[in-house]
Amino acid sequence: MTHAVDRIAFVAGEASGDLIAAPVVAALGSMVPAHASVGVAGDRMIAAGCEPWHHVRELSVRGYVEVLRELPRLLGLRRELSRRLGAGDCAALVGVDAPDFNLALETAVRRRGVPTLHYVSPSIWAWRGGRIERIRRAADRVLLVFPFEQAIYARAGIAATYVGHPLASAIPMHPDRAGARARLGYADADRLVCLMPGSRRAEIVAIGPVFFESARRLLASLPALRFVVPVADPSLRPLLERLLAQERSLGGGGAGDRIALVDGRSHDCLEACDGVLVASGTATLEAALFKRPMVIAYRMPAASAWIMRRIGGYLPWVGLPNILAGAALVPELLQEQATGAAVAEALLRVLEDAGAQRRLDERYEAMHESLRRDTPALAGGAILQTIDQARVH
Repeated sequence: MTHAVDRIAFVAGEASGDLIAAPVVAALGSMVPAHASVGVAGDRMIAAGCEPWHHVRELSVRGYVEVLRELPRLLGLRRELSRRLGAGDCAALVGVDAPDFNLALETAVRRRGVPTLHYVSPSIWAWRGGRIERIRRAADRVLLVFPFEQAIYARAGIAATYVGHPLASAIPMHPDRAGARARLGYADADRLVCLMPGSRRAEIVAIGPVFFESARRLLASLPALRFVVPVADPSLRPLLERLLAQERSLGGGGAGDRIALVDGRSHDCLEACDGVLVASGTATLEAALFKRPMVIAYRMPAASAWIMRRIGGYLPWVGLPNILAGAALVPELLQEQATGAAVAEALLRVLEDAGAQRRLDERYEAMHESLRRDTPALAGGAILQTIDQARVH
């Protein structure tokens, strides 16, 4: 199969989209060296060869209330992208997650004859099932990261390809805790907890103080504990430093001297740690693939939470490990339940139960195996196939 010089556009909406799209960008560079990847990209995608029209940070907004504040800017950006992509110089558009932004963009671009793919199905299996019709209008093909989604799309008559989850190949089946600790400067005998309060400012404002309080409370029971916080984006570091300074101001009653901020390196932190406090999202799956006990805790502004409850239709869980297991595999504490005391107590129970950790490891390994595929090659192949099919028709 040969391809003319093509530009394939990617639009990633957040840090997790940058993470999963980057290997696909690299794979396409090997499969079709004459093509160029362009679009809304993060640092990983740019390093893999994607020409950035905009940085992913420009789309990283979460929550209904927060989006309303940014709506004029986001709509302007979407109009600009629609015009640019509709000009006919891109062979396809791949919207990477961010369905509230990308599905409308894909629909507009598809109407102009550009093939479209949506990478990572929206959570139609968890809530807002009516979104399947929006996906039908938006995408020529959906690239699925979870195996159970294939049957949903087959029933709906929408072209879809299960490509596996890229993290399942990127993360080793048997993590090297000692090696990761050495890279971070910790001793093998240290007891280490990873705090992951999110990749957006609003998330950190909402749950960061709870995680720092939880660290303080955990130290009361396990005084040798140390804590590491991977900073997802440099722009978030000042906010985390302020939280750390507040903790240090408590003197002997705070955990500030035991908490270290690390720029990026979230995988090193997860691989090195004994347990994780994590906000909901892709980080919960990363923690599971690293086989780490965790507690999921999440808060959002009350108005956003009220809107989501009104929409309804949720599964009983929000964390990906629990959704994939179909069971309450790890504790979830949401909204008013997410207090420093409750989060600390939940993680303490997990850390001190060796039998529960062994059972958890077995479930994590089965989950890991189900998600492991040659994702970059499968996704790249599906993109090229969709382009070829469009040219034939």
